Amino acid sequence: MDISTISMSLLGGGLIGLAAAFLLLWSGRIAGISGILAGLLKPVAGEVAWRAAFVTGLLAGGATLLLVDPGALEVRAPASLGVIALAGLCVGYGSRLGSGCTSGHGVCGVSRLSARSLVATATFMLTGALTVYLFHSGGIR
Repeated sequence: MDISTISMSLLGGGLIGLAAAFLLLWSGRIAGISGILAGLLKPVAGEVAWRAAFVTGLLAGGATLLLVDPGALEVRAPASLGVIALAGLCVGYGSRLGSGCTSGHGVCGVSRLSARSLVATATFMLTGALTVYLFHSGGIR
C-alpha cells in the first residue's frame, strides 16, 4: 500500500466522520445508510428531504470520483453473480436483524460507546474476516 492510498483512505474516513458528526449535531440523526434509505422507501412527512439529500450526496460523490479517476471504481467480481446476489441478501437481512448497518453501528454507535453497536460491529468484523478466509481458502466460489 503506497502513501497515496493511505492518505486518501484517511481523508475519506475523516470526511465520513465529519458528515456523521454534522448530521448528528444538525438534526440529532444517526448517519446509518440502511436506516436513511429505508426512510426513503417508506416515506414519513418531514423526513424525505434530508434523506434524499443525503443519498444524492453519496451518489454525487461516486459520480465525481468516476469523473476524476475512472479506474477508481473498477471492480472485478470475486465470485459468481449468484454468490454476489446471495451475499447482498444476507447483508440486507443482517442490517435489519442488527437494527442497523456498519455505518450506523460502526461509525456512529461505536463513537458514542453504544454497547449494542460495539457488539454489532464486532460481529460484522468477525463475519467479514470469516468470509474472506472462506473465499481465499477455496471454500466458496
